[in-house]
Amino acid sequence: MSALIRRILTLAWPVLVAQLASIGMMIADTLIVGHYSIDHLAAVAVGGSIYVTLMLGMTGVVLALGPIIGQHYGAGRNEAIGPDIREGFWLALILSLVGMSLLVFPRFLLTPAHLPPELEAIAAAYLRLLALSLPAILAYRVFHAAANALGYPRPLMYIAIAETSTHALLAWILVGGHLGLPALGANGAALSQMLVNWISLVIACGFLARHPRFAPFQVFARRHCPWPHWSSQRELLRLGLPMGLSYLVEVSAFTFMALFIARLGAEVVSGYRIAANLSALTYMLPLSLATATAALVAQAVGARDEALARATIRAGQITGIISALLIALALYSLRDAIAALSTPDIGVAAIAAGMMLYIAAYQFFDAIQTIAAFVLRAYKISFIPLCIHLCCFWGLGLGLGYWLAFLAPTPQGAAGFWQATVIATIAASLLLGSLLFFRGRGTEDRGRKS
Repeated sequence: MSALIRRILTLAWPVLVAQLASIGMMIADTLIVGHYSIDHLAAVAVGGSIYVTLMLGMTGVVLALGPIIGQHYGAGRNEAIGPDIREGFWLALILSLVGMSLLVFPRFLLTPAHLPPELEAIAAAYLRLLALSLPAILAYRVFHAAANALGYPRPLMYIAIAETSTHALLAWILVGGHLGLPALGANGAALSQMLVNWISLVIACGFLARHPRFAPFQVFARRHCPWPHWSSQRELLRLGLPMGLSYLVEVSAFTFMALFIARLGAEVVSGYRIAANLSALTYMLPLSLATATAALVAQAVGARDEALARATIRAGQITGIISALLIALALYSLRDAIAALSTPDIGVAAIAAGMMLYIAAYQFFDAIQTIAAFVLRAYKISFIPLCIHLCCFWGLGLGLGYWLAFLAPTPQGAAGFWQATVIATIAASLLLGSLLFFRGRGTEDRGRKS
Protein backbone atom coordinates (compact mmCIF):
# COMPACT_ATOMS: atom_id res chain seq x y z
CA MET A 1 0.00 0.00 0.00
CA SER A 2 2.76 2.48 0.89
CA ALA A 3 4.44 1.86 -2.47
CA LEU A 4 1.21 2.62 -4.29
CA ILE A 5 0.68 5.80 -2.26
CA ARG A 6 4.19 6.93 -3.18
CA ARG A 7 3.50 6.17 -6.83
CA ILE A 8 0.26 8.17 -6.74
CA LEU A 9 2.00 11.10 -5.07
CA THR A 10 4.83 10.95 -7.62
CA LEU A 11 2.31 11.37 -10.43
CA ALA A 12 0.03 13.74 -8.53
CA TRP A 13 2.43 16.45 -7.43
CA PRO A 14 3.34 17.71 -10.94
CA VAL A 15 -0.37 17.65 -11.78
CA LEU A 16 -1.10 19.61 -8.60
CA VAL A 17 1.53 22.23 -9.38
CA ALA A 18 0.19 22.53 -12.93
CA GLN A 19 -3.39 22.88 -11.70
CA LEU A 20 -2.43 25.41 -9.03
CA ALA A 21 -0.52 27.42 -11.60
CA SER A 22 -3.51 27.33 -13.95
CA ILE A 23 -5.96 28.39 -11.29
CA GLY A 24 -3.45 31.10 -10.47
CA MET A 25 -4.55 32.79 -13.70
CA MET A 26 -8.06 33.18 -12.27
CA ILE A 27 -6.70 34.41 -8.96
CA ALA A 28 -4.43 36.87 -10.73
CA ASP A 29 -7.44 38.20 -12.66
CA THR A 30 -9.39 38.61 -9.43
CA LEU A 31 -6.57 40.47 -7.67
CA ILE A 32 -5.54 42.65 -10.60
CA VAL A 33 -9.04 43.49 -11.84
CA GLY A 34 -10.32 43.84 -8.26
CA HIS A 35 -7.76 46.54 -7.53
CA TYR A 36 -8.65 48.25 -10.80
CA SER A 37 -12.45 48.46 -10.34
CA ILE A 38 -15.11 46.65 -8.32
CA ASP A 39 -17.48 46.96 -11.30
CA HIS A 40 -14.99 45.27 -13.61
CA LEU A 41 -14.41 42.59 -10.96
CA ALA A 42 -18.14 41.90 -10.79
CA ALA A 43 -18.27 41.62 -14.59
CA VAL A 44 -15.29 39.25 -14.57
CA ALA A 45 -16.92 37.20 -11.79
CA VAL A 46 -20.05 36.63 -13.87
CA GLY A 47 -18.38 36.40 -17.29
CA GLY A 48 -15.56 34.24 -15.99
CA SER A 49 -18.01 31.83 -14.38
CA ILE A 50 -19.84 31.42 -17.69
CA TYR A 51 -16.60 30.89 -19.61
CA VAL A 52 -15.15 28.41 -17.14
CA THR A 53 -18.37 26.41 -17.14
CA LEU A 54 -18.46 26.13 -20.92
CA MET A 55 -14.74 25.49 -21.21
CA LEU A 56 -14.62 22.80 -18.52
CA GLY A 57 -17.70 21.06 -19.91
CA MET A 58 -16.01 20.79 -23.31
CA THR A 59 -12.70 19.92 -21.67
CA GLY A 60 -14.41 16.97 -19.98
CA VAL A 61 -15.36 15.60 -23.38
CA VAL A 62 -11.77 15.88 -24.62
CA LEU A 63 -10.40 14.27 -21.45
CA ALA A 64 -12.19 11.03 -22.40
CA LEU A 65 -8.95 10.48 -24.28
CA GLY A 66 -7.22 9.79 -20.94
CA PRO A 67 -8.85 6.43 -20.02
CA ILE A 68 -8.59 5.28 -23.64
CA ILE A 69 -4.86 6.02 -23.87
CA GLY A 70 -4.24 4.69 -20.35
CA GLN A 71 -5.79 1.34 -21.20
CA HIS A 72 -3.85 1.21 -24.51
CA TYR A 73 -0.64 1.90 -22.63
CA GLY A 74 -1.35 -0.68 -19.92
CA ALA A 75 -2.15 -3.31 -22.54
CA GLY A 76 0.97 -2.52 -24.59
CA ARG A 77 -1.02 -1.23 -27.60
CA ASN A 78 1.36 1.68 -28.22
CA GLU A 79 0.58 1.78 -31.95
CA ALA A 80 -2.98 2.91 -31.14
CA ILE A 81 -1.93 5.92 -29.03
CA GLY A 82 -0.81 8.30 -31.79
CA PRO A 83 -4.00 7.91 -33.88
CA ASP A 84 -6.16 8.48 -30.82
CA ILE A 85 -4.27 11.66 -29.93
CA ARG A 86 -4.93 12.94 -33.45
CA GLU A 87 -8.61 12.14 -33.04
CA GLY A 88 -8.52 14.15 -29.82
CA PHE A 89 -7.27 17.20 -31.70
CA TRP A 90 -10.10 16.88 -34.22
CA LEU A 91 -12.62 16.61 -31.41
CA ALA A 92 -11.15 19.71 -29.75
CA LEU A 93 -11.52 21.67 -32.99
CA ILE A 94 -15.14 20.66 -33.47
CA LEU A 95 -16.07 21.50 -29.89
CA SER A 96 -14.28 24.84 -29.97
CA LEU A 97 -16.30 25.99 -32.98
CA VAL A 98 -19.49 25.29 -31.06
CA GLY A 99 -18.24 27.04 -27.94
CA MET A 100 -16.99 30.11 -29.79
CA SER A 101 -20.38 30.60 -31.44
CA LEU A 102 -21.92 30.82 -27.95
CA LEU A 103 -19.34 33.18 -26.49
CA VAL A 104 -19.36 35.62 -29.39
CA PHE A 105 -23.09 36.24 -28.78
CA PRO A 106 -23.25 36.02 -24.97
CA ARG A 107 -26.26 38.16 -24.15
CA PHE A 108 -28.61 35.26 -23.42
CA LEU A 109 -25.95 33.69 -21.18
CA LEU A 110 -25.74 36.89 -19.13
CA THR A 111 -29.49 37.48 -18.82
CA PRO A 112 -30.00 35.37 -15.64
CA ALA A 113 -27.52 37.58 -13.76
CA HIS A 114 -29.76 40.67 -14.10
CA LEU A 115 -26.65 42.85 -14.40
CA PRO A 116 -26.95 46.61 -14.85
CA PRO A 117 -26.42 47.53 -18.53
CA GLU A 118 -22.93 48.93 -17.98
CA LEU A 119 -21.75 45.75 -16.19
CA GLU A 120 -23.37 43.51 -18.81
CA ALA A 121 -21.51 45.36 -21.56
CA ILE A 122 -18.16 44.80 -19.79
CA ALA A 123 -18.90 41.11 -19.25
CA ALA A 124 -20.00 40.62 -22.89
CA ALA A 125 -16.81 42.18 -24.26
CA TYR A 126 -14.77 40.04 -21.85
CA LEU A 127 -16.44 36.84 -23.10
CA ARG A 128 -15.95 37.74 -26.77
CA LEU A 129 -12.22 38.04 -26.24
CA LEU A 130 -12.10 34.78 -24.27
CA ALA A 131 -13.82 33.02 -27.20
CA LEU A 132 -10.51 33.31 -29.06
CA SER A 133 -8.82 31.29 -26.30
CA LEU A 134 -11.15 28.31 -26.54
CA PRO A 135 -9.53 26.42 -29.48
CA ALA A 136 -6.11 26.67 -27.85
CA ILE A 137 -7.34 25.51 -24.45
CA LEU A 138 -9.24 22.49 -25.78
CA ALA A 139 -6.38 21.42 -28.05
CA TYR A 140 -3.95 21.78 -25.15
CA ARG A 141 -6.18 19.46 -23.09
CA VAL A 142 -5.50 16.72 -25.62
CA PHE A 143 -1.83 16.91 -24.66
CA HIS A 144 -2.87 17.17 -21.00
CA ALA A 145 -4.89 13.94 -21.21
CA ALA A 146 -2.13 12.07 -23.03
CA ALA A 147 0.62 13.17 -20.64
CA ASN A 148 -1.36 12.09 -17.57
CA ALA A 149 -2.46 8.79 -19.11
CA LEU A 150 1.13 7.92 -20.01
CA GLY A 151 2.34 8.74 -16.50
CA TYR A 152 4.48 11.72 -17.54
CA PRO A 153 2.79 14.89 -16.26
CA ARG A 154 5.91 17.00 -15.63
CA PRO A 155 5.69 18.98 -18.91
CA LEU A 156 2.24 20.13 -17.79
CA MET A 157 3.80 21.58 -14.66
CA TYR A 158 6.53 23.45 -16.52
CA ILE A 159 4.13 24.87 -19.10
CA ALA A 160 1.56 25.92 -16.49
CA ILE A 161 4.14 27.75 -14.35
CA ALA A 162 5.43 29.68 -17.37
CA GLU A 163 1.88 30.37 -18.55
CA THR A 164 0.67 31.77 -15.23
CA SER A 165 3.77 33.85 -14.60
CA THR A 166 3.52 35.41 -18.05
CA HIS A 167 -0.20 36.03 -17.65
CA ALA A 168 0.18 37.75 -14.28
CA LEU A 169 2.70 40.21 -15.69
CA LEU A 170 0.86 40.78 -18.96
CA ALA A 171 -2.52 41.19 -17.25
CA TRP A 172 -1.05 43.72 -14.82
CA ILE A 173 0.23 45.74 -17.78
CA LEU A 174 -2.95 45.52 -19.85
CA VAL A 175 -5.61 45.86 -17.12
CA GLY A 176 -4.16 48.89 -15.39
CA GLY A 177 -2.50 50.51 -18.39
CA HIS A 178 1.10 50.33 -17.25
CA LEU A 179 4.26 50.92 -19.34
CA GLY A 180 2.50 53.60 -21.33
CA LEU A 181 -0.32 51.36 -22.60
CA PRO A 182 -4.02 52.26 -22.26
CA ALA A 183 -5.93 50.69 -19.37
CA LEU A 184 -8.18 47.94 -20.73
CA GLY A 185 -9.75 46.72 -17.48
CA ALA A 186 -11.42 43.33 -17.79
CA ASN A 187 -10.61 43.18 -21.51
CA GLY A 188 -6.91 43.31 -20.66
CA ALA A 189 -7.22 40.18 -18.54
CA ALA A 190 -9.03 38.36 -21.36
CA LEU A 191 -6.49 39.44 -23.97
CA SER A 192 -3.63 38.22 -21.80
CA GLN A 193 -5.30 34.83 -21.32
CA MET A 194 -5.79 34.45 -25.07
CA LEU A 195 -2.12 35.13 -25.85
CA VAL A 196 -0.64 32.80 -23.23
CA ASN A 197 -3.06 29.96 -24.07
CA TRP A 198 -1.97 29.91 -27.70
CA ILE A 199 1.69 30.01 -26.70
CA SER A 200 1.10 27.02 -24.37
CA LEU A 201 -0.46 25.03 -27.20
CA VAL A 202 2.56 25.64 -29.44
CA ILE A 203 4.88 24.40 -26.68
CA ALA A 204 2.70 21.32 -26.12
CA CYS A 205 2.84 20.45 -29.82
CA GLY A 206 6.63 20.74 -29.61
CA PHE A 207 6.66 18.15 -26.80
CA LEU A 208 4.45 15.78 -28.80
CA ALA A 209 6.63 16.10 -31.89
CA ARG A 210 10.11 15.96 -30.37
CA HIS A 211 10.21 14.74 -26.78
CA PRO A 212 11.42 11.11 -26.44
CA ARG A 213 8.38 10.16 -24.34
CA PHE A 214 5.91 11.29 -27.02
CA ALA A 215 7.75 11.30 -30.36
CA PRO A 216 7.56 7.49 -30.86
CA PHE A 217 3.77 7.77 -31.17
CA GLN A 218 4.25 9.88 -34.35
CA VAL A 219 1.28 12.13 -33.70
CA PHE A 220 2.16 14.52 -36.52
CA ALA A 221 3.54 12.01 -39.03
CA ARG A 222 2.62 13.11 -42.56
CA ARG A 223 1.81 9.63 -43.83
CA HIS A 224 -1.23 9.37 -41.58
CA CYS A 225 -4.71 10.29 -42.79
CA PRO A 226 -5.27 14.02 -42.09
CA TRP A 227 -9.03 13.65 -41.57
CA PRO A 228 -10.95 12.38 -38.52
CA HIS A 229 -12.13 8.78 -38.30
CA TRP A 230 -15.78 8.91 -37.32
CA SER A 231 -15.70 5.53 -35.58
CA SER A 232 -13.00 6.85 -33.25
CA GLN A 233 -14.93 10.08 -32.77
CA ARG A 234 -18.00 8.07 -31.76
CA GLU A 235 -15.97 6.18 -29.13
CA LEU A 236 -14.61 9.43 -27.74
CA LEU A 237 -18.07 10.97 -27.64
CA ARG A 238 -19.67 7.88 -26.09
CA LEU A 239 -17.36 8.17 -23.11
CA GLY A 240 -16.66 11.88 -23.32
CA LEU A 241 -20.14 13.38 -23.53
CA PRO A 242 -21.23 12.04 -20.13
CA MET A 243 -17.84 13.07 -18.73
CA GLY A 244 -18.18 16.55 -20.19
CA LEU A 245 -21.73 16.88 -18.94
CA SER A 246 -20.59 15.79 -15.47
CA TYR A 247 -17.97 18.55 -15.48
CA LEU A 248 -20.60 20.94 -16.80
CA VAL A 249 -23.12 20.02 -14.11
CA GLU A 250 -20.64 20.29 -11.26
CA VAL A 251 -19.08 23.54 -12.42
CA SER A 252 -22.32 25.11 -13.66
CA ALA A 253 -23.74 24.76 -10.17
CA PHE A 254 -21.17 27.35 -9.12
CA THR A 255 -21.80 29.38 -12.28
CA PHE A 256 -25.50 29.66 -11.61
CA MET A 257 -24.69 30.45 -8.00
CA ALA A 258 -22.69 33.44 -9.29
CA LEU A 259 -25.50 34.50 -11.60
CA PHE A 260 -28.14 34.30 -8.87
CA ILE A 261 -25.89 35.86 -6.23
CA ALA A 262 -25.22 38.73 -8.63
CA ARG A 263 -28.78 39.86 -7.88
CA LEU A 264 -27.65 40.64 -4.34
CA GLY A 265 -25.25 43.37 -5.48
CA ALA A 266 -21.66 43.91 -6.63
CA GLU A 267 -20.25 43.60 -3.10
CA VAL A 268 -21.80 40.17 -2.50
CA VAL A 269 -20.87 38.77 -5.92
CA SER A 270 -17.31 40.06 -5.51
CA GLY A 271 -17.07 38.26 -2.17
CA TYR A 272 -18.45 35.17 -3.85
CA ARG A 273 -15.80 35.44 -6.58
CA ILE A 274 -13.04 35.36 -3.96
CA ALA A 275 -14.60 32.37 -2.19
CA ALA A 276 -15.22 30.56 -5.49
CA ASN A 277 -11.59 31.05 -6.50
CA LEU A 278 -10.51 29.56 -3.18
CA SER A 279 -12.91 26.66 -3.65
CA ALA A 280 -11.41 26.00 -7.08
CA LEU A 281 -7.93 26.27 -5.57
CA THR A 282 -8.58 23.73 -2.82
CA TYR A 283 -10.23 21.41 -5.35
CA MET A 284 -6.91 21.09 -7.17
CA LEU A 285 -5.47 18.68 -4.58
CA PRO A 286 -8.23 16.03 -4.75
CA LEU A 287 -8.35 16.61 -8.51
CA SER A 288 -4.63 15.90 -8.90
CA LEU A 289 -4.86 12.80 -6.68
CA ALA A 290 -7.90 11.62 -8.61
CA THR A 291 -6.12 12.18 -11.94
CA ALA A 292 -3.06 10.19 -10.81
CA THR A 293 -5.16 7.41 -9.29
CA ALA A 294 -7.35 7.11 -12.39
CA ALA A 295 -4.32 6.98 -14.70
CA LEU A 296 -2.81 4.10 -12.73
CA VAL A 297 -6.18 2.31 -12.52
CA ALA A 298 -6.68 2.64 -16.29
CA GLN A 299 -3.25 1.16 -16.91
CA ALA A 300 -4.01 -1.72 -14.53
CA VAL A 301 -7.36 -2.33 -16.25
CA GLY A 302 -5.61 -2.37 -19.63
CA ALA A 303 -3.15 -4.93 -18.26
CA ARG A 304 -6.11 -6.93 -16.82
CA ASP A 305 -4.67 -6.73 -13.30
CA GLU A 306 -7.83 -6.16 -11.26
CA ALA A 307 -6.10 -6.75 -7.92
CA LEU A 308 -3.66 -3.94 -8.66
CA ALA A 309 -6.54 -1.69 -9.75
CA ARG A 310 -8.39 -2.25 -6.46
CA ALA A 311 -5.27 -1.67 -4.38
CA THR A 312 -4.58 1.55 -6.29
CA ILE A 313 -8.13 2.76 -5.59
CA ARG A 314 -7.70 2.17 -1.85
CA ALA A 315 -4.37 4.01 -1.84
CA GLY A 316 -5.91 6.96 -3.68
CA GLN A 317 -8.84 7.16 -1.30
CA ILE A 318 -6.63 7.10 1.80
CA THR A 319 -4.39 9.84 0.40
CA GLY A 320 -7.37 11.97 -0.63
CA ILE A 321 -9.09 11.76 2.75
CA ILE A 322 -5.98 12.74 4.71
CA SER A 323 -5.26 15.69 2.42
CA ALA A 324 -8.89 16.88 2.62
CA LEU A 325 -8.83 17.00 6.40
CA LEU A 326 -5.63 19.06 6.36
CA ILE A 327 -7.12 21.53 3.86
CA ALA A 328 -10.30 21.90 5.91
CA LEU A 329 -8.29 22.73 9.03
CA ALA A 330 -6.18 25.30 7.16
CA LEU A 331 -9.26 26.99 5.66
CA TYR A 332 -11.00 27.26 9.01
CA SER A 333 -7.93 28.76 10.67
CA LEU A 334 -6.83 31.18 7.94
CA ARG A 335 -10.12 32.33 6.39
CA ASP A 336 -9.95 35.92 7.67
CA ALA A 337 -6.33 36.40 6.60
CA ILE A 338 -6.99 34.95 3.14
CA ALA A 339 -10.00 37.21 2.60
CA ALA A 340 -8.08 40.29 3.70
CA LEU A 341 -5.27 39.51 1.24
CA SER A 342 -7.76 39.12 -1.61
CA THR A 343 -9.37 42.56 -1.48
CA PRO A 344 -8.86 45.94 0.19
CA ASP A 345 -12.64 46.28 0.61
CA ILE A 346 -13.55 45.37 4.21
CA GLY A 347 -17.16 44.50 3.36
CA VAL A 348 -16.20 42.19 0.50
CA ALA A 349 -13.56 40.52 2.69
CA ALA A 350 -16.10 39.83 5.47
CA ILE A 351 -18.53 38.24 3.00
CA ALA A 352 -15.78 36.08 1.50
CA ALA A 353 -14.55 34.90 4.91
CA GLY A 354 -18.07 33.78 5.89
CA MET A 355 -18.39 31.75 2.69
CA MET A 356 -15.05 30.01 3.34
CA LEU A 357 -16.52 28.20 6.34
CA TYR A 358 -18.76 26.22 4.00
CA ILE A 359 -15.83 25.39 1.72
CA ALA A 360 -13.99 23.91 4.71
CA ALA A 361 -17.07 21.89 5.66
CA TYR A 362 -17.31 19.90 2.41
CA GLN A 363 -13.61 19.12 1.79
CA PHE A 364 -13.78 15.56 3.15
CA PHE A 365 -16.78 14.62 1.02
CA ASP A 366 -15.48 16.40 -2.07
CA ALA A 367 -12.30 14.31 -2.00
CA ILE A 368 -14.32 11.08 -1.82
CA GLN A 369 -16.68 11.96 -4.67
CA THR A 370 -13.92 13.33 -6.92
CA ILE A 371 -11.68 10.27 -6.66
CA ALA A 372 -14.63 7.91 -7.07
CA ALA A 373 -15.85 9.73 -10.20
CA PHE A 374 -12.42 9.71 -11.85
CA VAL A 375 -11.79 6.05 -11.07
CA LEU A 376 -15.17 5.10 -12.52
CA ARG A 377 -14.17 6.92 -15.72
CA ALA A 378 -10.95 4.89 -15.78
CA TYR A 379 -13.23 1.86 -16.07
CA LYS A 380 -15.07 3.75 -18.86
CA ILE A 381 -18.14 4.16 -16.64
CA SER A 382 -19.43 7.68 -17.15
CA PHE A 383 -23.21 7.69 -17.61
CA ILE A 384 -24.30 6.76 -14.07
CA PRO A 385 -21.87 9.27 -12.50
CA LEU A 386 -23.46 11.88 -14.77
CA CYS A 387 -26.91 11.02 -13.40
CA ILE A 388 -25.60 11.28 -9.84
CA HIS A 389 -24.04 14.67 -10.54
CA LEU A 390 -27.28 15.90 -12.09
CA CYS A 391 -29.33 14.89 -9.06
CA CYS A 392 -26.84 16.20 -6.50
CA PHE A 393 -25.37 19.39 -7.93
CA TRP A 394 -28.35 20.63 -9.90
CA GLY A 395 -31.18 19.08 -7.90
CA LEU A 396 -29.80 19.68 -4.43
CA GLY A 397 -27.07 22.26 -5.00
CA LEU A 398 -29.05 24.64 -7.21
CA GLY A 399 -32.67 23.71 -6.50
CA LEU A 400 -32.39 23.56 -2.75
CA GLY A 401 -29.87 26.40 -2.79
CA TYR A 402 -32.22 28.75 -4.65
CA TRP A 403 -35.01 27.93 -2.20
CA LEU A 404 -32.78 28.53 0.83
CA ALA A 405 -31.37 31.73 -0.64
CA PHE A 406 -34.58 33.43 -1.81
CA LEU A 407 -37.74 31.47 -0.97
CA ALA A 408 -37.29 29.97 2.50
CA PRO A 409 -39.30 31.44 5.40
CA THR A 410 -36.02 33.04 6.49
CA PRO A 411 -34.07 33.62 3.25
CA GLN A 412 -30.39 32.88 3.72
CA GLY A 413 -29.06 34.90 0.79
CA ALA A 414 -25.70 33.75 -0.58
CA ALA A 415 -25.22 31.43 2.43
CA GLY A 416 -28.19 29.37 1.27
CA PHE A 417 -26.36 28.29 -1.86
CA TRP A 418 -23.28 27.28 0.12
CA GLN A 419 -25.40 25.30 2.61
CA ALA A 420 -27.00 23.41 -0.27
CA THR A 421 -23.56 22.80 -1.81
CA VAL A 422 -22.43 21.07 1.36
CA ILE A 423 -25.51 18.82 1.29
CA ALA A 424 -25.05 18.08 -2.43
CA THR A 425 -21.40 17.13 -1.99
CA ILE A 426 -22.21 14.77 0.88
CA ALA A 427 -24.88 13.08 -1.26
CA ALA A 428 -22.53 12.78 -4.26
CA SER A 429 -19.80 11.21 -2.12
CA LEU A 430 -22.20 8.61 -0.73
CA LEU A 431 -23.66 7.68 -4.12
CA LEU A 432 -20.43 7.64 -6.15
CA GLY A 433 -18.56 5.88 -3.37
CA SER A 434 -21.27 3.21 -3.23
CA LEU A 435 -21.25 2.80 -7.01
CA LEU A 436 -17.48 2.28 -7.00
CA PHE A 437 -17.73 -0.18 -4.10
CA PHE A 438 -20.38 -2.33 -5.77
CA ARG A 439 -18.53 -2.17 -9.08
CA GLY A 440 -15.45 -3.58 -7.34
CA ARG A 441 -17.49 -6.26 -5.58
CA GLY A 442 -18.97 -7.33 -8.91
CA THR A 443 -15.54 -7.65 -10.49
CA GLU A 444 -14.25 -9.61 -7.50
CA ASP A 445 -17.19 -12.04 -7.64
CA ARG A 446 -16.69 -12.61 -11.37
CA GLY A 447 -13.00 -13.28 -10.76
CA ARG A 448 -13.80 -15.94 -8.13
CA LYS A 449 -16.28 -17.70 -10.44
CA SER A 450 -13.77 -17.85 -13.25
